[in-house]
Formats: sequence, structure tokens, C-alpha cells
Amino acid sequence: MLAYLFWHRPREGASAEDYERALETFHRSLAHRPPAGLSTVACYRLTVPPWEEADPADPSRGYVYEDWYLLDDYASLGVLNEAAAGRGHRSRHDEVAALAGPGAGGVYALLEGEPDAASLGAARVAVWVTSRPQPASVRAGAGGLGPAELLGDGMDGASASLWRRQLVLGPAPEFCLLGTESCPGVREGRLPKGWSSRELAREPLWSL
Repeated sequence: MLAYLFWHRPREGASAEDYERALETFHRSLAHRPPAGLSTVACYRLTVPPWEEADPADPSRGYVYEDWYLLDDYASLGVLNEAAAGRGHRSRHDEVAALAGPGAGGVYALLEGEPDAASLGAARVAVWVTSRPQPASVRAGAGGLGPAELLGDGMDGASASLWRRQLVLGPAPEFCLLGTESCPGVREGRLPKGWSSRELAREPLWSL
């Protein structure tokens, strides 16, 4: 399973209420007539994306939105790309696009867990793990353990999922553990030397 993630903000002058309304209408359109290979769409409201620091002195930046599109494979990603602005979804897509500001994306592959609309809808915590610089011992598998075993230690696969970035489309970190709470495997004291983690709370808006 793959997840296409998209981070975006409303353009200057667009209200969060109008933006969220247009975004939900677009996502519901996709969920009602899903392109082949698309199983779930989810959206979260954040204060900052995982690569930025919050700036209390600049409240004008507003919310950031993080979309998750769960896909069967890379072929499904291409289908989604064509269908999102195609027949049946174009007007709703264009309404969101007219209100949108900057955006960034990423493609992640599932390492552990069984994500669905229910688990994504309950996921209020994301732990982002950066693995560079990566020691040779870790690349070879420290103690015979790969990233899934290391970072997924203590994770409940029914309510959480662990993902690894596949394509570098923006500045997002390499790993993400998404769930209702953190787990031992992604805590700073448990990470290999040179790795770091950042826990970010988010507000689930919908999962379809």
C-alpha cells in the first residue's frame, strides 16, 4: 500500500472556513466516485508541517492541511493524478485550487499496520523520524532489525501505521508513525545514533 501525502495552505485572503468546505466537497466527490486503486482519503488540520517550526510571532500563516490518499500501487497514483481534475471531479477540484496557496507532496509506502478510514480518522498524533546521517550498522540492520522492527516496536497495528518515504517530492522526513499515540520505537532515547523524531498533534477533519 502507498500513501500520497499533500500539505497545503489557503492562499492569502481566503478564509479557512471556505477552504475547508471546498476541500471536503472535493474529497467527498473522490470518495463517492473513487478512481481505481484509491481506498481512503483523510484530511488533518495542523499548525505547521513536519519540516517547519511554529512561529508564535506570525499568526497570519494560519492552518496547514495534510491530505492522505491511500493507494494500491504506483499505477493508482497515476490514475488519481488524472482523475482528480478530470470528469466528475473537475469543478470541485478547481474550486479548491482557486483558494489554495503553496503546497508540497510526498509518497510513502506502508511498513507496518493496517490503516483504514476508521484508524486514520482517530489518528491525532504523527511522529516524524529523520534518519540522516545513517550509520553503516543501521543500514545493514542493527541486530538484524530493519526500520519497521526498530520504529514499530510497541505499535498497535490496528490503530497505528508506520510509513517510509519513497519519492522525494518535498522536505518531509523519511518515516512517519501515525496513530492515536506515540510508541516506544520512535522515542528519541530508542532511536539509532544520528536519528531524530518529532511528534506533532493534529486534528482529524474527516476520513472517507
